[in-house]
Amino acid sequence: MNFDPEAVREFERDGWNRAAASYESSFATATRQFIPALLDAVGAQAGTPLLDVACGPGFVTVAAVERGAKAQGLDFSSAMLSVARARHPGIVFDEGDAEALPYEDATFMGVVSNFGVHHVPRPILAVRQAHRVLRKGGRLAFTIWSEPRENIAWKLVFDAVARWGDMGASNAPPPGGGFGTAQSCVDAMREAGFTDVTTTLLRGVWRHADAAAMVAALRAGTARMAALIGSQSETAMPALITDITAGAERYRDRDGLAVPIAAVVASGVKA
Repeated sequence: MNFDPEAVREFERDGWNRAAASYESSFATATRQFIPALLDAVGAQAGTPLLDVACGPGFVTVAAVERGAKAQGLDFSSAMLSVARARHPGIVFDEGDAEALPYEDATFMGVVSNFGVHHVPRPILAVRQAHRVLRKGGRLAFTIWSEPRENIAWKLVFDAVARWGDMGASNAPPPGGGFGTAQSCVDAMREAGFTDVTTTLLRGVWRHADAAAMVAALRAGTARMAALIGSQSETAMPALITDITAGAERYRDRDGLAVPIAAVVASGVKA
């Protein structure tokens, strides 16, 4: 299948529009864990002009404002923006594309994106746009998920679908140049002109009552993973859940499942 950036953009937009209403109670319980480290990576503090790209419901934007930063958000999902604006009417949330930011050069001292840049069709364009809108000495920082072996929830689902379902059932367009490794982030940032580029691996735990609840969270609060799970046949789902449940039992404690997750925080400076 040929790469079509517009098909990827529409697939992702549709997926995140669908997920907007349930995102906070589903997948955000994983992604929000890494917000403090993301804001630390750009030195967000009182007075920092900051842009949160792919802001979703505005969790990172609000956290930056709570630090005193002059933060605003941008997203291409109208449904996500509706949630953000309704909850935080005093913060600016713009609708726009990470590959073509609607801001003048040298507007911000910090640009952040929490698990957003790798969802755009051509992430290198988003990184270049971040470089453009940053002032000299400003910083970009973004998070991506580490490889599936570090993110057990992902691995359990992928392995179960490979054994009992159909990995191609969703007919999702192939992703673009999504960042899959720390080195790919470093290479893109250096290509865009950033210096002092660093990456840090962070680990966390994603808690759920059981495997069915974990799968439901992935299905309710994601785009590409939701499409994969939702496209599996009804007859295959019981076997999938049984498989995922068996694999997840090793991560059970007295409070339920404590599933390991891991993210990479990449950051760099506009020289």
